[in-house]
Amino acid sequence: MLPVPPRPDRDPPPPPVAAPPAPEAPEPVPAPPAPGPVLLEPFVAEADSGLRLFRLAGVDVHVHFTWFIAALFVFRDGPMGYSSLAWPLAAYLVGFAVILLHEFGHVFACRWVGGTADRVILWPLGGLAVVSPPPRPGAQAVMTLAGPLVNLVLAPVLIALAYALAPATEDAPRTDEEMFVTSLAWFNLIVLVFNLLPLFPLDGGRLLHALLWRWLGRSTGLAVAAAVGVIGGACLCALALGTGEWWLALMAAFLTLSAFGGVRLSGQYARMERAERRTGWACPNCGAAPPVGEFWRCGRCFDQFDLFRPDVCPKGGDHAPLQSCPECHYKFASARWVQTPTAPPHSPGAA
Repeated sequence: MLPVPPRPDRDPPPPPVAAPPAPEAPEPVPAPPAPGPVLLEPFVAEADSGLRLFRLAGVDVHVHFTWFIAALFVFRDGPMGYSSLAWPLAAYLVGFAVILLHEFGHVFACRWVGGTADRVILWPLGGLAVVSPPPRPGAQAVMTLAGPLVNLVLAPVLIALAYALAPATEDAPRTDEEMFVTSLAWFNLIVLVFNLLPLFPLDGGRLLHALLWRWLGRSTGLAVAAAVGVIGGACLCALALGTGEWWLALMAAFLTLSAFGGVRLSGQYARMERAERRTGWACPNCGAAPPVGEFWRCGRCFDQFDLFRPDVCPKGGDHAPLQSCPECHYKFASARWVQTPTAPPHSPGAA
């Protein structure tokens, strides 16, 4: 996730009512028109707050409304060294196309390792691929690496083109075409390097989590990676503020808050690793049996509840037409839980 291309010349709720015991194999309850529960996942933004641009390869591409506000901020100074305003506008749009290619790298890699991905969101701080990879460190690493790999492939192409368009002499005036390609080449390199910083939730931080996952387990690995992200993001924010780089400071502040969300999520993963597994049911995406406990949140009252005791929030009455697997974060309808004779012995996220 990165900003726009560089310029060529910046009263607690009451406790839930006790629910009746769940049957051995509860039948899904028909859903009334109510919002479904969402996983306690701080990183996935909901695309319904933005504008759907198009659908490509089964992926809905959305743009957040703040993207247009950022564009007005970027172009307030005019053409920025170009002969007309059309050139920086084109650079702004093509810069986000570079980010879109980066995010589609994550999407296709996630599908390749057996996960699901159906949305990409563009906003002023970059892009976000809404993906549900299998809960395995290897799958997480492959999916994460695919994004920067796209920028690595683009780098020599854009650099070579920039050199080909460069002025013959130092005294020769720069052309709009050369400034356009040079700015994109630099922007692509910045996207590559910045995303590989080991600051969760950047790609480098997610790679660090995948590595630590193998050694320490899913929850502990995420706790360490997220803690590094909190410290690194706070330092980066302080540095940016000290140098007057307000856009970088805003990005660093967002990264720090997201890393705090990672610390919270690691606690949820730790609870899932200790939780019993509900026999007779499995996620249709990753095959994991749902944990026994309050791992879902009501879409009406926002209290946490156990989706299977029963499949309705005892306070808010949400029948959960949509839900998320706590293991892989895949969202699906209630009727799509798969009935199985036995449950997996432990969480796939455990070491």
